[in-house]
Amino acid sequence: MRFLATFLALSLQLFCLAQTESTTPVSQEMSAPSAPIIGYLSYDSVLTAMPQCAIVEKQLEELTTQYEAELKRVEDEFNQKYEAFLDGRKDFPRTILLKRQTELQQLMQRNIEFRENSRKELQQARDEAYAPLRQLLSKAIAIVAQHHKLAVVVNTDANACPFIDPALALDINEEVEKELSKLRIEN
Repeated sequence: MRFLATFLALSLQLFCLAQTESTTPVSQEMSAPSAPIIGYLSYDSVLTAMPQCAIVEKQLEELTTQYEAELKRVEDEFNQKYEAFLDGRKDFPRTILLKRQTELQQLMQRNIEFRENSRKELQQARDEAYAPLRQLLSKAIAIVAQHHKLAVVVNTDANACPFIDPALALDINEEVEKELSKLRIEN
């Protein structure tokens, strides 16, 4: 993150220097550019403000509930078999005891695999469900950035950029949200 901030600051300085050298007299070389060349927004805030995001979240909640119900069912099945094993272990011949113990171990292994596969499948479903929203958001960001002739758009989430000088950068959150509403109507 520190590298990104340093890179952006140096890029801004170089751009400003190149622009002032070619268009202004020497006495004005150190002045700020007339229009910001960096835009910034909170990607997550704009994404979660999209109406489609609520629909995606509801679908993912339903899928998660289904997986949780199945996990509970297989856990209950394991617990019942384990209790039956514990209740009868004194009375079972050694061969039956070993067979049931092996069955429990296999069932436990399958449950662990199911839990891991469920986690992966839920993540994949989340990625696939959000992909069209992220594409739409990227398109809206590009349209707004091109409109303002921005060289860079910085995502301010996770405190990636703790300070942005409003005189040198442009907050594009609202404009991107407006552009998204236009894109939704067109699609």
